[in-house]
Amino acid sequence: MNERDDNLLAIRPVIAAARITDTMSSEEYFQNKILRPILKQQNPILLVIFKNYIKKHKNNYYTLTIEKRLEYIENAIQKDIKFRNSIKGIIIGLFTLEEYQLYIENSSALNKRMMNLVIERLKDQVQFFETAVLV
Repeated sequence: MNERDDNLLAIRPVIAAARITDTMSSEEYFQNKILRPILKQQNPILLVIFKNYIKKHKNNYYTLTIEKRLEYIENAIQKDIKFRNSIKGIIIGLFTLEEYQLYIENSSALNKRMMNLVIERLKDQVQFFETAVLV
């Protein structure tokens, strides 16, 4: 490992509840061992990025019901490719070289897991975006 990798791993949070077993698939292992800690670490920036996304799209989010807001989050990440790629870059940029090698072997399946985790994380914190109405 190089100094960059060591530094990345040193600042990455540990998620005690993340299950790692010998019987899990390589994608599930990658999700629990690598993606979840990075998403936890990047949570503040992900929230601010989505708040900015709402603002750039004329605050239409705030006119929606709670159910429609949850759909809005999902659609923004699933259908806005530019936004989706920006989020992927924020996450992939914190991979070690070895993790990136694992990622490129099955990037399609791992991207799906990554975006699903981001969607669920944003939906679980939907109340954060309510403060933007006052700003």
